Amino acid sequence: MKKEGWKKILIGVLSAVVAVTSFGIWRHQRTVQAINIISVRLPGRQLILDAGHGGEDGGAVSVTGVPESGINLSIVLKMDQLLGFCGVEPVLLRDSDTSLHDAEADTLRKKKVSDLHNRVSVIEGTENALVVSIHQNTFSNPAYHGCQVFYRPGEESLTLAVLVQDTVRTALDPANKRTPTQISDSVYLMKHITCPAVLVECGFLSNAPEEAKLRSEGYQTQMALCVTSAVMRSGKINGGGENDPVL
Repeated sequence: MKKEGWKKILIGVLSAVVAVTSFGIWRHQRTVQAINIISVRLPGRQLILDAGHGGEDGGAVSVTGVPESGINLSIVLKMDQLLGFCGVEPVLLRDSDTSLHDAEADTLRKKKVSDLHNRVSVIEGTENALVVSIHQNTFSNPAYHGCQVFYRPGEESLTLAVLVQDTVRTALDPANKRTPTQISDSVYLMKHITCPAVLVECGFLSNAPEEAKLRSEGYQTQMALCVTSAVMRSGKINGGGENDPVL
């Protein structure tokens, strides 16, 4: 990890916290001032955080038997806290280890299908949505490692994907040469929504050293900080004022 990279990101977050506090904005108070800061930082957008999988659908399983769903959720909850300090209130598709399936879904397959349909429904029913979906990767070759960001077609999605990939590289993994990639149509959620969106594969659970980091609270916080920083900076690029504070 490059010390100067973390210094830049942390200074940005702390400056945002100071700015928010100076306006008297607290996490549990949704005041007019908070709404104003949201419009500055994420102009015209409602951020939606998607912790992939959940409930019986654990997603990919790590080399030590840990399902990705819990790691995804932990990172999203940390992002929610960081965004709250900055006066931004995201929509969380899930905030606990649950599936979003309908009650009548009675098999794992039906639950997975229903869960995805309901996630799409929430996103499509949210005006001016911007989606960040958090996942973990896995591969048969345990040598593979590193964060990879995918994006839906569109300039705003690409801008955010580049910022996330570059921020994670700078702060956590300078040797990572991966570049943002347009997501395949085989990913149901991303195929069936129409708003800007990125999917962040934070790392490979099939790589033992990276899996150990991804299971740690400290690394999860660092990853959450990187993605949050990228989201806030994308708000400036896509419509924020030139003199507004930037993470």
